[in-house]
Amino acid sequence: MSSGTNRVELAKADADGAGPAVILIEPQMGENIGTCARAMLNCGLTDLRLVNPRDGWPNEKAVSASAGATQVLDRVRVFTSTEEAIADLQKVYSTAARVRGMVKPIVTPREAAGEMRAHWQAGRRIGVIFGPERTGLTNDDIVLSDTMISVPLNPGFSSLNLAQAVLLVAYEWWMEGVEVEERYLHTGQSRPCTKGELQNLFEHLEGELDQTGFYTHPDKKPSMVRNVRNTLQRAHMTEQEVRTFHGIIAALTGRKKQRVSSQDD
Repeated sequence: MSSGTNRVELAKADADGAGPAVILIEPQMGENIGTCARAMLNCGLTDLRLVNPRDGWPNEKAVSASAGATQVLDRVRVFTSTEEAIADLQKVYSTAARVRGMVKPIVTPREAAGEMRAHWQAGRRIGVIFGPERTGLTNDDIVLSDTMISVPLNPGFSSLNLAQAVLLVAYEWWMEGVEVEERYLHTGQSRPCTKGELQNLFEHLEGELDQTGFYTHPDKKPSMVRNVRNTLQRAHMTEQEVRTFHGIIAALTGRKKQRVSSQDD
């Protein structure tokens, strides 16, 4: 992806339905079509094409299995051949578990996503074809594609159902177009505490520990203080948690009870 491309704009475009077409060759069960539609919409894809669906189209079982992905199902187009389904596309990828006696570039879903983004940004229409649930794509279908996608899974058991295969490819496409925080702290209604608030907590705790005679060996006190502080630092406390911790210290040391008693007097 070029450095000048706005990934937020790409994600917005994806959410509006841009991106590669998903072509299902002779899908068998309506439920499988529905779960594929669900996987597609999870990743912002809406162009679903069916080639000779076994149980016909439309299919009520697909609707119930889609979990509300009607934005995809309402746009489904049905074709009588793979050639017709890909006729308007300029770059086509096929999915297969193994090479079948032909010379063909093979990429992982992640590599394919990067390539597809480049094609898409260049204004090319792209698509990915998926074979029937039980047999996969035939050589006649694979030969119509420019590149094969192969998912590196457990060599002893690499079988995927149709929706899983669609989701893997669609997810990598989506992730190639969005900025995602790989890790973050959810703080609810509170906010992360400031270093000043945390320092105040350190001093409160250490002062009370001094009062109770916790530091029995003065020479070990500096290292003990550092250990306790480091423990609290790792907690990534919120402002509310710091206040709660102050209350816990006060309750354990009797300071809170003393304040209540003085107010009653």
